[in-house]
Amino acid sequence: MSQVLEIKDLYARVPEKEILKGVNLTMRTGEVHAIMGPNGTGKSTLSSIIMGSPNYEVTSGDILLNGESIIDKKVDERARLGLFLAYQYPQSVAGVTNSDFIRAAMKATTGKNVSLFKFISEYDKACAELKMPEDLAHRYLNEGFSGGEKKRNEILQMKMLKPKFAILDEIDSGLDVDALRIVGENVSSMVSNEFGCLLITHYQRLLDYIKPDFVHIMINGKIVLTGGKELITKIDQNGYDWVKEELGIEIEKEDEKKTHAILGSCAVAPKKNNEK
Repeated sequence: MSQVLEIKDLYARVPEKEILKGVNLTMRTGEVHAIMGPNGTGKSTLSSIIMGSPNYEVTSGDILLNGESIIDKKVDERARLGLFLAYQYPQSVAGVTNSDFIRAAMKATTGKNVSLFKFISEYDKACAELKMPEDLAHRYLNEGFSGGEKKRNEILQMKMLKPKFAILDEIDSGLDVDALRIVGENVSSMVSNEFGCLLITHYQRLLDYIKPDFVHIMINGKIVLTGGKELITKIDQNGYDWVKEELGIEIEKEDEKKTHAILGSCAVAPKKNNEK
């Protein structure tokens, strides 16, 4: 039976500015959704709020997983329910090895001890599939990693944790052509009745490897248009000016305020309905 993640009329802000202005989106496991749009329209904000970042205030709306609201749940609770966010800017953590971090995350999300033999077997297999270096397990988390290695490491974590829904925030940035193909193929191989994916991207090249079932255009804090692969081609050829003309939308130019949370800082549920 497929799982369902619903974003219902979601509004959110930072102190200086309202960013999300009524986002509606429904996705199921087995589906790939892509969100595209100009800079500063709320795409990364949406991904952070789905995961429960306290850096934004949710003023109205809801997030439902299989019909149950998760809007008041903390980041770790959402992770245990099967949500995963691959960061646009992965953080480095000195003193914690990559393998120890992933094994601890597996135990935290499942609530069960992870057999060392089984972990090593799955970890080595995932590293090989992602063509990661053999010494990765003993290196500190993202410490000294290249931009491409950090992004592949996010996908490694996803493969090991096996979430129901993954939100990949510009996972293609910093990847060369070969790494992009490897990441794309690994993500695509996971899509099933047990796994769905939300991609946030600016570039068609990622969508050449991860074929979306639905493409959403996000402008001024809301999804204004949904379609199929034809939207990707139109965006690639014409940018977003045609959206302004077809829908009569004035595209805001200012960038959203960037607030990137480090690991371990998101253990508080986002505020809701103007709570203090």
